[in-house]
Amino acid sequence: MLYYLITYLEREYQPPGFQVIEYITFRASLAGITAVIISVYFGGSIIRWLERKQLGETVREGQLAGAVDHTHKAGTPTMGGLIILAAVLGSTLLWGAIAEVYVWLIMLATAWMGAFGFADDYIKVVKGDKGGLSARIKLTGQVSLGLIVGSVLYFHPQFSDINTIAYLPFIPGESFDYNFLKYFVTSVDLGWLIYIPVVIFIITALSNAVNLTDGLDGLAAGVTGIVAVGLTALTYIAGNFVMSDFLNEMLLPGAGELTVFAAALSASCFGFLWYNGYPATVFMGDTGALALGAAVGTLALMVKKELLLPVLCAIFFLESLSVIIQTSYFKYTRKKTGTGKRIFLMAPIHHHYEAKGYHEAKIVVRFWLITAVTVIAALLILRIK
Repeated sequence: MLYYLITYLEREYQPPGFQVIEYITFRASLAGITAVIISVYFGGSIIRWLERKQLGETVREGQLAGAVDHTHKAGTPTMGGLIILAAVLGSTLLWGAIAEVYVWLIMLATAWMGAFGFADDYIKVVKGDKGGLSARIKLTGQVSLGLIVGSVLYFHPQFSDINTIAYLPFIPGESFDYNFLKYFVTSVDLGWLIYIPVVIFIITALSNAVNLTDGLDGLAAGVTGIVAVGLTALTYIAGNFVMSDFLNEMLLPGAGELTVFAAALSASCFGFLWYNGYPATVFMGDTGALALGAAVGTLALMVKKELLLPVLCAIFFLESLSVIIQTSYFKYTRKKTGTGKRIFLMAPIHHHYEAKGYHEAKIVVRFWLITAVTVIAALLILRIK
């Protein structure tokens, strides 16, 4: 909203210095600063409110099979994802061009899954039902969001020429015309029968993956913050003629506005670490985890970099894979031998390392470092063709 106000003042009165508001990098920087301020300044007030309402985490006895003791975390305020949502949505509202389809769609996706996550946390903490929302209702929220995002990306006129195209890394590109420009990008046209289910799968998988990763102090927030740095670069490249031309990438007019949101997302996660870093004084809960996963997935989809997600989000992929392997192997061995066996001491894999005796702070920092490397690798892939 401030963006439109300052733009109006600049157009009508031309005060000196106001022209800088047109630069996306400037507004992305302001959005990041604003998000950190909101996270840190208002985060304390939100945490105190959660404490007064006694909205604390409950750790079930034997929840971690006795291998890891997390009982000391009982009573820590949860639903801290409200801090992240306030920071990222608030700063984007201030500095983003919210009338652009890219911006309102990513804000809708984040708020949509944030609402489902909030409902889940509310049922668990306030209503005392540890099951929270049923798996069916959660899945309904994820699938419905996937349908909304997929439908907008397919039917909206702004995406008419590229609506079902997906980027292919590593393979030399072919000539492609879009927006009166010729590109040599590597892509495949999936068609709507495949593309929309792919959108649903990515949003569902990522929102669940971030939720699985949110098991140690600062882990999900830190990893998502670093991933969002990579997405900030990808969104800027997608909307910038010079950078997209240099990297032989498709120019997506309007996509540059996503840079403001991506910068705010990264800064919100890092600001949240002020309270969520070890030892955490607040947990994000499903309110934050589901929203973050939806935001990351939708950002990648809108800039046509969905196939970079396994590299960009390698930790999320590893966490989910460890659960799938553990569950599948346990069911298989129980069926064959009558006794279920495990590959990992615990799953997701961060708990496996906890059970091996690693301190959670060390696990978290190492996972952050791995994410930094994979994000750099994902950006380097743009030049490998």
